[in-house]
Amino acid sequence: MPPIKSLEELKRLKEEALEKREAKVVAGRAQIVVGMGTCGIAAGARETMKAILQYIEDENLEDVVVSQTGCIGLCEWEPIVQVSTRGAPQVTYGKISPAKAREIMKQHVVDSHVVEEYLIPE
Repeated sequence: MPPIKSLEELKRLKEEALEKREAKVVAGRAQIVVGMGTCGIAAGARETMKAILQYIEDENLEDVVVSQTGCIGLCEWEPIVQVSTRGAPQVTYGKISPAKAREIMKQHVVDSHVVEEYLIPE
């Protein structure tokens, strides 16, 4: 990527990035992000991700976008799962086991009820 030479160019790039991010959320009813940094993997994030993907396959959900990211910065809460649904703020869950991930998928993603007990306190 060539260097950014002006504030206007930086603003344009920011807007393009925001539009791409919004397009991902719009592409599906829900977007799920799993923290897969070193600390997340060590805490079991791979198994959590597999449980989410298996749930989507088992339930034939076609309108859910799943992605992974690096460290979210809350190592003590790993594995971390973030859920974004249309028209609602992003929700961040912590210490998510495969069983908890399946529960989040059923209650939050399918039934639109946030699972309060797994939320990371703000």
